[in-house]
Amino acid sequence: MNRKLFVVLLAVMGSQCLQLSAQRFFHRLDSMLTVNYNKGGLDTAYIVRPATKWTVKALLNVSGATIEAKGQRGGIASESKLNADNKATLSLGVSYLGFSLSAALNPAKLVGKYRDYELNFNCYGKRFGFDFIYQDAKNFKGWNETDGVGRIDLPEDVLRVKTINVNAYYAFNGRRFSYPAAFSQSYIQRRSAGSFMLAASLMRQRAHTVDDDNDDNKETESIEDKMNLKLLNIGIGGGYGYNYVPGRGWLLHISALPTFIVYSKTSMTWNEVDIPMEYNFPELIVTGRLALVRQWGNKFFGLSSVLNYTNTGDTDNLAILNAKWRVRAFFGVRF
Repeated sequence: MNRKLFVVLLAVMGSQCLQLSAQRFFHRLDSMLTVNYNKGGLDTAYIVRPATKWTVKALLNVSGATIEAKGQRGGIASESKLNADNKATLSLGVSYLGFSLSAALNPAKLVGKYRDYELNFNCYGKRFGFDFIYQDAKNFKGWNETDGVGRIDLPEDVLRVKTINVNAYYAFNGRRFSYPAAFSQSYIQRRSAGSFMLAASLMRQRAHTVDDDNDDNKETESIEDKMNLKLLNIGIGGGYGYNYVPGRGWLLHISALPTFIVYSKTSMTWNEVDIPMEYNFPELIVTGRLALVRQWGNKFFGLSSVLNYTNTGDTDNLAILNAKWRVRAFFGVRF
């Protein structure tokens, strides 16, 4: 046999062997993922997995944040309220047997009208799940009202706020009640069910006044009032969630998970003067969720929302209220 022909035959045979090995590998991987995806532990009269492996979902996400401060200094009452610009993004996600990959686009950021940064990561399982939210915002604006002075407007770019919210849950009735059915649609709730839940929350925030002429991370030296705030709160508690199925293909979810702050570390300075914040029981971190899902055939659409609310301090001295919310509209197809 010609030596060149022999080498070509060996190369072809080797390529075929590699193809067969790759096919076997992906077939075994698919089988393992399928078994894990459909593993038991569920009451299928209440919860089932979708019959298909793939899900493609388009989402419109809108989010916002509010900070309120109430208190007294030297017997003079003061109140401030600031809101960050709402953020809207479009995203597309692809899921295969529970593993998801998504990409998001913020039209306002592309045209230079939104300069903040926000990251949302969510993981919802049949018993355990969590939300992770990080926001770096410089567009808070609002007002301040002080006795004897009146109300003054607070413009954008005066305050920079970095916030982390983490909320986790454990559902006792994971066999019949499904968070993912409402928020990720990786399960289907067939009958109404609820569950008591354990919950844990963390909220960390750093805020300081800034000057556009200086570096973003540098505290301002050109405005009259300079403020620096650091918060760290950890809460433990529990709550209840309910999935209501009024008819075939419909799902309404509502849940509230209040946690009592068991660890709090706060420091605040105003024009380099320390302002104490006293612990005032009960201080709370509350996570509320709502969702409405409609599905027919291999398609589904709906709305979902998550609200994180934190209350710390005492209005006789200084109290800080934080609210972070997100609303999603979605449409998906399974195949």
